[in-house]
Amino acid sequence: MNEKQNINKDTFSTKNYVEEISNYLENYQNSKIDNFLNNTHNADIADVIQNLDPVLRLSLINIIGNKFDPEILTYLNDSLREEIVETLDIKQLANNAKELDIDDAVDLVEDLEKEDQDTFLENLEEKERTLIEEGLNYPEDSAGRLMQRQFIALDQFWNVGQAIDFLRNNKKNLPEDFYDIYLINPKKQVFGVVPLGRLMGSKRDVSLNKIKNKELRLIEVNMDQEEVAYLFSKYGLVSAPVIDNNKIIGSITVDDVVEVIEEEREEDILKLGGVGHTDIYNSVIDTTKSRLSWLIVNLMTAIVASIVIGLFEAAIEKVVALAILMPIVASMGANAGTQTLTVAVRALAVKELTPSNALKIITKETFIGGINGIIFAIIISLLSIYWFQDFMLGLIIGSAMVLNLIIAGFAGTIIPLALDKMKIDPALASAVILTTITDVFGFLSFLGLATLFLI
Repeated sequence: MNEKQNINKDTFSTKNYVEEISNYLENYQNSKIDNFLNNTHNADIADVIQNLDPVLRLSLINIIGNKFDPEILTYLNDSLREEIVETLDIKQLANNAKELDIDDAVDLVEDLEKEDQDTFLENLEEKERTLIEEGLNYPEDSAGRLMQRQFIALDQFWNVGQAIDFLRNNKKNLPEDFYDIYLINPKKQVFGVVPLGRLMGSKRDVSLNKIKNKELRLIEVNMDQEEVAYLFSKYGLVSAPVIDNNKIIGSITVDDVVEVIEEEREEDILKLGGVGHTDIYNSVIDTTKSRLSWLIVNLMTAIVASIVIGLFEAAIEKVVALAILMPIVASMGANAGTQTLTVAVRALAVKELTPSNALKIITKETFIGGINGIIFAIIISLLSIYWFQDFMLGLIIGSAMVLNLIIAGFAGTIIPLALDKMKIDPALASAVILTTITDVFGFLSFLGLATLFLI
């Protein structure tokens, strides 16, 4: 990781630095820009690059030139990363990548065009190139893509003194950051994990086996990164060995998992909104295309709801109040259902909602929908009676409100469960299905009851 500190300020302020760097660029103060680059963490440099005016951004990239640190790219938005890579010399970029962690290098290379990938890999040392190519062979979003290849693995029968002497005599070969030591046998099978703090606090003659953790958590190389993040969160891990065919091949540390958690959180939020990925830096055409498919789906569902309304055209013509009130029932159902849906999707992600407790949660959310339905039914009924001076109309909209919120509570839980069972991402498809159900049932219940009792 980059060890540079931010210049002149304890807390990095993107806004302040963007203003400063913009001023330096406009006034050709390259020495001050060099000072900024030499004393600022690459993550903060990436923030500044992302927030600069596009013309000034290009000027800054040109000034950095052959000194561009590839680690900066790992912190950038994907679409902006592609734009910047096009302006860089790939050969020089590869030469600058010697200090890049293998997992970061894999993340960078996988997003390059095939021709740029080949050029980048050709300009790396053979050992580093081999490790990156192996990483690229693992499934996307798997533990194999996340893991670091440098780790500390010692003989399970060593004592503390032997371990400390080994670490002191092999400083150059140690990972930049590590928290645990893995105990292995001659076949490279892991038999225990010793926290570094516990090692340093123990006497030299104590066996490593006596101070290892009571439980051992192993990560299969093909395990999905979301499952990896779940294990780290559940068991409070700071690192874990990655195995392939029961042999240790790498290590995942908590800093890598934090990135995964952020990625998964962002991904779920975007999917719930019908947006496939962050596209703030994409062109107008690309952004439009990426959102078009979901808007078409929403159009289709809206047409279905309109067809239901069309079935009651005669009733609406006779009682104009129905046209005024019916959006209220559908809207309340959609909002209540979205609340339940958000809770359910989150619970599925962290494995709080499982087949064993699904019935209990469904019943609870349906019951909550009924209670909320009764509360809002009383409110909207009184308002409708006062507004239209029609007691029966108030009773009808109140009944429809209760029914639709019960359905919303039930559907908001059952839909993500069903999609998860079918191996479909609940965050991606749940919202569209839920909205369709609450709209259609809301209109159907309200207009259906009105047709029966008013006309």
